Order: sequence, then C-alpha cells, then structure tokens
Amino acid sequence: MKTAYKDILPYITKDGSEIRELLHPWHHGNMGLSVAEAIVHPGCSTALHRHIVAEEVYHVTEGRGIMTLDSEHISIEVGDTVYIRAGTLHSVKNTQNTPLRILCLCHPSYSHEDTEIL
Repeated sequence: MKTAYKDILPYITKDGSEIRELLHPWHHGNMGLSVAEAIVHPGCSTALHRHIVAEEVYHVTEGRGIMTLDSEHISIEVGDTVYIRAGTLHSVKNTQNTPLRILCLCHPSYSHEDTEIL
C-alpha cells in the first residue's frame, strides 16, 4: 500500500510537534508499529513526555537540535538515530533557524493515550 506524502495531512500531537503519519494501523492495517515524520519548527521544542508502553526510534533527516533523555541532554543532527525506551522522559528542541525533521518509528504504534506529558 502506497501513501503519497502530499496526501497526508499534518496534525499536532500531544507533545506539540507537527506530525505526518506515514504508516499507522489506523490507516494501513494492523502492523504493530507506526512511522511518522515529526517537524519541530525553529526555536520550538516538544513538551517533556514519555510513553508508558511504546518504544521509539528517532532518525534526524533535517536540521539540528538538543534531545533530552531523562536527565541527559544530547546534540542531534542529520543522520543521527536515537533509541528511546518505553518510560523514558524525552523532548526535542530545535536550535536552528530551519525546521528540524525527524523520522519517528513507534512500537507499538503511537497513541495519544500512551503519551504522558510532564
């Protein structure tokens, strides 16, 4: 099943990032994971949050920023990949004047109910 990027409407997640669901069971059937593009606009950050059940992988495709993982703050840039264990507090801040784009893989698939804002 193919979905054209131009046909995917963005929405704002519970953490405040702009998301396009590239693959999600809601739209593509039960695959046990979701793939999304997150955009954090210049000077913005996502809310500090965690997922109780889901684990995530973030892969930076454009821009630079700072990622918080529990009490650690790490620089991220194009090509970096970060694994986020379920229950880990995390957020992303865009430190540049261009969009920060991140490919987000979530297993099991993303849901607002599994997102706890702190």
